[in-house]
Amino acid sequence: MTTQLQAQVDVACCEFHRDVMAFSDHITRHPLPHNIERCAEARGAFLDLPEPLATLLENTAGCSPYLAGLMMRERDWISALASSTAEELRDGVWRDITQTEGDLKVTFRQAKRRIALLAAVADIGGVWPLETVTHALTELADRCLQRGLTELTAAQIARGKLPGQTEADAESGAGMCVLAMGKMGAYELNYSSDIDMICLFDESRFEPDDYLVARTAFVKITRALMGLMSDVTADGYVFRSDLRLRPDASVTPVCIAMETAERYYESVGRTWERAAFIKARPCAGDLAAGDRFLDRLSPFIWRKHLDFAAIEDAHDMRLKIRSHKGLGGAMRIDGHNMKLGAGGIREIEFFTQTRQLIAGGRDPDLRVRGTREGLDRLVEAGWVPKEASDKLQAAYVAHREVEHRLQMINDAQTHELPKNEEGFQRLSRFMGEEDTTIFRAGLLARLEEVADVTDSFFAPDEAEEVPETEGLLSPTKYLEQWRSLAALRSERSVKLFKRVFPTILKQMGQATRPAEAMAEFERFLSGLPAGVQVFSLFDANPQLTKLIVDICATSPALATYLSRNSAVLDAVIGGDFFSPWPEVETLTELLATQMYEISDYEGRLDAARRWQKEWHFRVGVHHLQGLLSPDDASAQYADLAQATLAALLPVVETEFARKHGAAPGRGAVVLGMGSLGAAALTAQSDLDLIMIYDPGGVEESDGRRPLETRTYFARLTQAFVTALTAPMAEGRLYEVDLRLRPSGQSGPVATSLGAFTSYQTNDAWVWEHLALTRARAIAGNASLQADVEAVRCQVLSGSYDAERIKRETQEMRKRLADASGAPTLWDVKSGAGGRQDIELFSQALSLIGKGTERQISAQLNDAKRAGLLTDAQFDQLLDAHTLFSHIQMAARLMSNKAIAPDEMGAGGVAMLLRDCDCETVEKLASRVIECRKTAADVVEQVLG
Repeated sequence: MTTQLQAQVDVACCEFHRDVMAFSDHITRHPLPHNIERCAEARGAFLDLPEPLATLLENTAGCSPYLAGLMMRERDWISALASSTAEELRDGVWRDITQTEGDLKVTFRQAKRRIALLAAVADIGGVWPLETVTHALTELADRCLQRGLTELTAAQIARGKLPGQTEADAESGAGMCVLAMGKMGAYELNYSSDIDMICLFDESRFEPDDYLVARTAFVKITRALMGLMSDVTADGYVFRSDLRLRPDASVTPVCIAMETAERYYESVGRTWERAAFIKARPCAGDLAAGDRFLDRLSPFIWRKHLDFAAIEDAHDMRLKIRSHKGLGGAMRIDGHNMKLGAGGIREIEFFTQTRQLIAGGRDPDLRVRGTREGLDRLVEAGWVPKEASDKLQAAYVAHREVEHRLQMINDAQTHELPKNEEGFQRLSRFMGEEDTTIFRAGLLARLEEVADVTDSFFAPDEAEEVPETEGLLSPTKYLEQWRSLAALRSERSVKLFKRVFPTILKQMGQATRPAEAMAEFERFLSGLPAGVQVFSLFDANPQLTKLIVDICATSPALATYLSRNSAVLDAVIGGDFFSPWPEVETLTELLATQMYEISDYEGRLDAARRWQKEWHFRVGVHHLQGLLSPDDASAQYADLAQATLAALLPVVETEFARKHGAAPGRGAVVLGMGSLGAAALTAQSDLDLIMIYDPGGVEESDGRRPLETRTYFARLTQAFVTALTAPMAEGRLYEVDLRLRPSGQSGPVATSLGAFTSYQTNDAWVWEHLALTRARAIAGNASLQADVEAVRCQVLSGSYDAERIKRETQEMRKRLADASGAPTLWDVKSGAGGRQDIELFSQALSLIGKGTERQISAQLNDAKRAGLLTDAQFDQLLDAHTLFSHIQMAARLMSNKAIAPDEMGAGGVAMLLRDCDCETVEKLASRVIECRKTAADVVEQVLG
């Protein structure tokens, strides 16, 4: 054998022996002796065991009377750890639960003794980590419940008490499911834990006339099952069982129909019940029915918007628990409750679950059951700082180990630390620490560290005093004025408002014109249908107050938009609000993924509206705060529109195809015209669209209600426009204009590729070719998009009579001027030398020069290279168009009316001057006049 081969064999042998090492070889720690007599008794019972295992058992017995008793009763069984692994003994217990015949109470209680003993020594000896210990305790409950439910259900089926069910249905509980709640649902049972459950049955498995008979049988099964688990016999008990988490427990039977439970949670379910269901899982019986029930309950548990009101509810729960248990006041280590007291286990669980409730509706990755896994996911999503998570997780493990030792002493369901020195001495030695003073100090430090982290989340500091500001009233006066608003009708919203408004008022005082900002804030409040969610959001995110003030001081239109769509504030704190802007393809994929997670068509359309509003709001806020230039904001609005249309078209096509069959040929594409085609939209732009299709020679669709091809695409176009424009629960997406299609309003709403090609080649007017210079295919079949672009380029590269184009462009300019009248100073779009005039002129030069560029700057640059413009004329036109575009971008973000600096707030004026790179309104007005005149002169010079 070669040296290399021998080395590989040696390594393999080492790996094998490491894997099969006995329990005693994995021991890493043990308690210190406490009761010397009990230690000696255990030593005598386990003389033949390896030293590490014997010492572990001896010292454990000296600290725990309960475990000492189990060792004596299960001496031969636990001694097998000398040559076996913990997993081998555990799996043997699982086989006993499943296969042993006879009295299940006896079988289950023996299993409980053995798993309790094994889990204890594996925990105390450092052989199993916390998660393995709690998982084993939980799995014991799961397996006993499943075996018991199967046997009890089979008996009821044999008696004919579950109509329509057969012997084969017994293992699935004949439709009955046990939901594990709380720690059991998360595989986090403590050493002496109750098990919290909800027992349900799937009523759909029974005929209506058999419902009451089946329910009676399931109630009997549930009571008998609880007896199997919790009755105290000569062999002890398995788990104390609690069914009080079920809906309306004081009046409902112990097992209820799933439909009944759903109706309860949908109508009166409370935040604490939502938190309980974070950890819920089916653990016995009809697991598939249980999973379906939890799926249907998902909208109750996970709200679609960020739910900061859950913080207030969780904080109230914490205070009620402390008050009920008498756990308030300063922290004292003696007698402190490790579960419910300040800095305890429940604080860590509440902290984690509340964050999950806040954001889990928007981020499915946060919907996990385990406390530590929940913290990890929250860190990954940016909701919890890693440092805070690390502290809480380390404390959670340490707290749970202390909790386990307390319970192991006498198998008591206790969480209270000792109240005397002797008790602390026993506990510290059980934890392996000889110096009780050091143990107490370390425990107190961990409790205080948890309290510091969690209290800052649940109970933020009160708002500081607000200095008087000229033009602003006191918080009390504003509350009196606004008490009739819908946002302040409930006592809970008033309570939250009182807490957050001083901070908002202080921010208002720092605005350039505080009274104006406050007037806009009042309009914002007036548009809110309710205030709890928004005020809770402000309370948990003070940084939002500055954003709200900025919006109110700068953009009345954005403030109005916010009051009607306050849920978009979720996006600001969703983790990626300030991330780099994605590519159009990425945006399209994001929206498509969100829509296809929803099964119904209207739900998908509403999802598109929610998604688009959030991204649209992001662009506006970034522009408002100077994070985006006006040009970048314009391009992002266009990207967003393109992505929305590209993702939505397949959804509309799929829905349309359900009735009328798949689109004939290559289907249709959407051609964006005007500003959309040029990828330069404002915050309030309409979309100019043309729908072009290629039937591929097919005359009729093949659905159950087939349509002639032309009719098919006309109706598909109407369905697509409706999907974009229909006012739904989440509003509308865009206003749409189809008048630029061939033959205008008199032509069909959808045009075949052949007809489009023929019309553009032979029949189109000059203005239609001007519009074609900015056309861009943005959605639909990729090959058809390429063919449409080829037609566009072919048409634009044809021979044009330059003089005719100039003449007709002049005529169009005159018609536009007559229609709009004389422009005011700040109406930079209309009139000679205005933005629209420059764009029309640029398109005419592009047509003359046979160019295919779409954006104005590129078209003007082509014209310069072609000798149609001088360098000076190019610079003058581009400067004017840029200035007017920036003014229009600011105007559309701030208002849906014409811009008027003398009527704008200081914030709006500051934004306008920043975007236009001007120091004063007067200088900006002079630039507007000069640019308009210069641009008008250039247009006249070139067009003649």
